[in-house]
Amino acid sequence: MKKIILLSAVILTVYSCTTVKMSGRKQLNLVPNSQIFPASFAQYDQFIKEHKLSTDQKNTARVKAIGNNLINAVNKYYQKNGWSSDLRGYKWEVNLVEDPQLNAFCMPGGKIVYYTGLLKVTTTDAEIAAVMGHEISHALANHGSERMTMEYGQQIGSILTMLATSKASPENQQKWAAIYGYGSTLGVILPYSRTHESEADKMGQIIMAIAGYNPDAAANVWVKMQQLGGQQPPEILSTHPSHERRMNNLRKWAPEAKQIARQFGVTSFKN
Repeated sequence: MKKIILLSAVILTVYSCTTVKMSGRKQLNLVPNSQIFPASFAQYDQFIKEHKLSTDQKNTARVKAIGNNLINAVNKYYQKNGWSSDLRGYKWEVNLVEDPQLNAFCMPGGKIVYYTGLLKVTTTDAEIAAVMGHEISHALANHGSERMTMEYGQQIGSILTMLATSKASPENQQKWAAIYGYGSTLGVILPYSRTHESEADKMGQIIMAIAGYNPDAAANVWVKMQQLGGQQPPEILSTHPSHERRMNNLRKWAPEAKQIARQFGVTSFKN
């Protein structure tokens, strides 16, 4: 079974291996932005048609201003490092949507949505910047297309498992299919998802710091999330790191984010 999973990974590695510029992590990515962006923009347009934009002019202006500051920070960082071509095709847009959910997202290509419900938790500009910077980082790191690639790999592995057990009894075929499905999810898909979240946390702190927002606020967001309660699944079974791990990591990474921001002339940070 390990050979099947490894073969799936090898097939994907041979076809596409790129690097997340801000973190240096190697990633598998079979879906180029030229393919995923048009679909993302169409999905975003449909979302906006089906959801109510906030009529709160003050908070709308506030969220848009913070978002634009973060986008400017991204442009500065990428330009300084000679990566501006990586932003080709992005069509940045920020909207505040009337919805009580604690949610925000940035779609591939730069379409950012912040939900009004999240403003009850992220009460400072820096906390809003922390959440938005995290979501922007998912888009910059192409996490969406990487997840699609991993799902392709899982499907390839499933097919290989079927072929490898084709002469076994139906009961054994079913058993091996279940073992592969559980093993690939627990051993590959979920760890990659947690990696994405941690990567977006760290990248987001750098972006918000360059934009002039205090990166210490990122840990404060998860302190508040933890205070809201609710049972988290064990980390090994979750798509996200535990709240405790996120808080510890964000506190550890904040000084580095500030140091990088100072290279861009940032001398003080807004809370």
